[in-house]
Amino acid sequence: MPVHAPVENAAPTGADPARRRRALLLESIHADARVLLAEAGWDVETVAGALDEVELVERLAGVSLLGIRSTTQVTEKVLDAAPDLEAIGAFCIGTNQIDLFAAAARGVAVFNAPYSNTRSVVELALAEIIALTRRLTVKDRLMHDGVWDKSAVGAHEVRGRRLGIIGYGNIGSQLSVVAEALGMHVFFYDTADKLAMGNARRCGSLGEVLDVADVVTLHVDGRAGNSGLFGEAEFSRMRPGAIFLNLSRGFVVDHDALRKHIVSGHLAGAAVDVFPKEPKGRGDAFESELRGLPNVILTPHVGGSTEEAQEDIGRFVAAKLRDYAAHGSTTLSVNMPALSAEDRVGTVRLAHLHHNVPGVLAGINQVLADARVNIEGQQLSTRGEFGYVVTDIAGYVDAELMEQLRALPETVRLRRIS
Repeated sequence: MPVHAPVENAAPTGADPARRRRALLLESIHADARVLLAEAGWDVETVAGALDEVELVERLAGVSLLGIRSTTQVTEKVLDAAPDLEAIGAFCIGTNQIDLFAAAARGVAVFNAPYSNTRSVVELALAEIIALTRRLTVKDRLMHDGVWDKSAVGAHEVRGRRLGIIGYGNIGSQLSVVAEALGMHVFFYDTADKLAMGNARRCGSLGEVLDVADVVTLHVDGRAGNSGLFGEAEFSRMRPGAIFLNLSRGFVVDHDALRKHIVSGHLAGAAVDVFPKEPKGRGDAFESELRGLPNVILTPHVGGSTEEAQEDIGRFVAAKLRDYAAHGSTTLSVNMPALSAEDRVGTVRLAHLHHNVPGVLAGINQVLADARVNIEGQQLSTRGEFGYVVTDIAGYVDAELMEQLRALPETVRLRRIS
């Protein structure tokens, strides 16, 4: 298991630029994130688009904090090439683009924004449900082509229609509440046992939802087991004239099968915001078998891309990165033991990530006792294979003491936060 050198605390605002530590923010993360980190003393570099594996390896030299969105992939190879990296911020909901275990095994904390863009995704889903049910995309295209087609054929109210939600997490459950307020009847399926909101009805299987729903919308997470979740069999089972939405993950849906059922007229429309392969940056060419189909809305992965959501995400995730670097706090980390570590004046803080086996805390404290170091405060938290100890001590911590702690066989990573 790799062992990393201790990392010094972030330089304060106004410090010598030569001592300022580096952060790299990719994929047009909101400017508030850059401002917050810069005010905390970080030298922040921003990049508009995503980076591939080779580019990312080249750019991470000397970088301690990395911010990404959904396109950049942080693989084990990337992590191996970035020994200075302390933490990664996913400025989005999903974290499947990051090898979470490999990051933890190298002492790299990962944070995300599990709630900040929920409302934005819900509003887009509702807008698309209404637009598709009223066939507004078809009417709009005809009008732009100079054709006046005033007809109610194929247009419906959403009131009274049955909405099937696959995945009843933060987004699915909030969509359930708002859709019910519009008069829709909600049915949902989730592999976990979730409490039904309002009058929503829990279904025992995906197929049960498909049998009754006029609109089916996917809000599942990015775990590998969801790959290919929705394909030919599921589309065939949907009700004739039903509408399909996917605002979750691109690899969940077979787009060839979706095209077939749109072209045949079995499905009345679809809205897709995520794709198996997405361009790296704004303005890049986009190809899909779904282009050009009638009553199909295609959006460039903008479910959470409102100014309000991106501002909230920028501040939230950047603050998590700042607090982890400055204080060792891992609250809401997706891959590290959770520990709230507030600032403590007049002490030196040691943050020790280790393998979760018996006796580690005793070993740490024995090293400190042998060095006649007084402990002012200490917290321990564990999660799966890893444990995390934050120790505040009085006095000076020399290189020899750091080496002794680092040499403990259970050590994964040791940081000194002054």
